[in-house]
Amino acid sequence: MNSDASPTARALLALELIQGSPGITADRLADKLGVSERAARRYVGILREAEVPIDSVRGPYDGYRVGRGLRLPPLMFTAAEALGLVMAVLDGHHDAGDPTDPVGSALGKIMRALPEPVAAQAEAVRRTTAPAPDRGAARPEPGTTTALVQACSNHRPVRLCYRSEAGSEWCMDVDPWAVVVRHGRWYLLCRSRAADARRAYRIDRMREVEVLDGTFSPPAGLDAVAMLEEHLAVGWEYETEVVIDAPFDAVSRCIPRAVGRLEPLGNGASRLVGSTSNPAWYAEQLAGIPASYRIVGGPELREAARILGRRLLAASGAAEEADSAG
Repeated sequence: MNSDASPTARALLALELIQGSPGITADRLADKLGVSERAARRYVGILREAEVPIDSVRGPYDGYRVGRGLRLPPLMFTAAEALGLVMAVLDGHHDAGDPTDPVGSALGKIMRALPEPVAAQAEAVRRTTAPAPDRGAARPEPGTTTALVQACSNHRPVRLCYRSEAGSEWCMDVDPWAVVVRHGRWYLLCRSRAADARRAYRIDRMREVEVLDGTFSPPAGLDAVAMLEEHLAVGWEYETEVVIDAPFDAVSRCIPRAVGRLEPLGNGASRLVGSTSNPAWYAEQLAGIPASYRIVGGPELREAARILGRRLLAASGAAEEADSAG
């Protein structure tokens, strides 16, 4: 324990220890704080003067616990716990019952602060709920995400060590612009210093993050979500171009940015230009457009659309009807 810490700081640390170990004895509390038993009791007194309900556990060892009531005592979270809770709210968390997980640890503190009847109901839900995992989600390590969020906020460049889906590994220096969550996956939108180009990297694939000296200026008026989706729509293996027989305003809300760039053509038509590594998936996205369209660029996409069309006809029975009519 830092000898320069104020009595209030020590009292708050004492509160965290009592929250984490209900029934902790005065001598054990003193040992954890690195002070005398008399000083530890004084910090408990400071908490009680601040109207934090610290109850004495009667018995041979005279321990302490945080009392339950309508007024909740202060909760102190680590950065990893706090960010873990935010991440859990955004994309769901399936390890909330694990006390060694940052979210599980933070949730445990909240549970201990709740009034007894509420805590009992919440604990029953926590114990018996079996959430189905989101197989598309990829939750990164909270400490890595914390470092990136802070670097974005402070406009500090970072060095990333990254592992691709194919297993290749490399390190790079980037200017981190924003952390973006999209469909359960966490991305860092950034500028590659070596290539002087925009990049987006999956945070769950980062093996190491090192904050570098210096600062940078992010793009003015940055719309991180729009820029990420536009970035994810370009640079893939198969180029695509689709003409849609509907005006831009009528279809723009129905087409995700990640599919490509939509632009008006005039005469009541629009054009969608993009690229994909998965023509079958792209054809399925096009099938949801509420207007007729023509694939004018991308032989791979045209073939995928033919296969999808035959599947849909077969599912509806239309193919059999056509054969019978012939």
